[in-house]
Amino acid sequence: MRIAVIGTGAIGGYFGGRLAAAGEEVVFVARGEHLRALRAGGLKVESPKGDFAVCSLNATDDISGIGSVDLVLVGVKAWQVPEVAPALGPLIGDNTAILPLQNGVEASGQLAAQHGERHVLAGMCRIVSMVVKPGRIRHLGVEPCVVFGELDGRSSERVTTIMGAFEGAGVGVESPADIWASIWGKFAFIASFGGVGAVARAPAGVMRSTPGTRELLESAMREVCEVAGAKSVTLSHDTVGKAMAFLDGMPPDATSSMQRDIMNGRPSELESQNGAVVRIGKETGVATPVHRFIYNALLPMETLARG
Repeated sequence: MRIAVIGTGAIGGYFGGRLAAAGEEVVFVARGEHLRALRAGGLKVESPKGDFAVCSLNATDDISGIGSVDLVLVGVKAWQVPEVAPALGPLIGDNTAILPLQNGVEASGQLAAQHGERHVLAGMCRIVSMVVKPGRIRHLGVEPCVVFGELDGRSSERVTTIMGAFEGAGVGVESPADIWASIWGKFAFIASFGGVGAVARAPAGVMRSTPGTRELLESAMREVCEVAGAKSVTLSHDTVGKAMAFLDGMPPDATSSMQRDIMNGRPSELESQNGAVVRIGKETGVATPVHRFIYNALLPMETLARG
């Protein structure tokens, strides 16, 4: 497959790197020092599953020069999706699929509004990773997995083909019968974990072992489940229980990317995570007091980070 990775960071760098190392034709889109490092020394990935490197790769900051591809893997932050969506036009051919892997629940709709629903898949990923320096990605934990499907839940040949590419690269892959339940289920966890973690300034081990903070996390997740129900997304009755079990199995020093961004004074996904819960809750008539508190408590730092 010919694949364009938009945003060669913690997500795009890992999954795009795996695809490139397996022999797929991958073009990496990056910028600044990261781009210069990719061009000079390739991409290096540290992982509990085994370190690997892609020494010779195609990296660019000019999307217009790539040409049409089979798959666009969108790995930028959720708040950057509306910014990059208009620039993806030169990559889109008749059969191109766009697969967003952002945290949140809005990326597919934002991409479909720009390029039409027939080109867009609904997707997410599971991994804890970070950029440690230009050209180097570190996979910290969680079995890497890409989960995706057609927007309407139907089976399709392109989903099967893309699944085969990921499987050939040694990446876990799933195409559930209800992709939106999977996306909202993850959203319930990541928005709550990242938001509470950013307010508490604490990693997973501290949050799960502090009774009041653990209770706050559970309350935040239940709010998201209620919002999902109002959007006609059916989550299983044990969504919160499974999420808490997942939290209990995480490395004790684990944090979310949103938490790290906020604590380091960088623009974050606050608006796309806790802000989205509040906004969609208001649209659907669901009260979201926990996420409203998280959002408003973190908003001054987010505003400062954005200048």
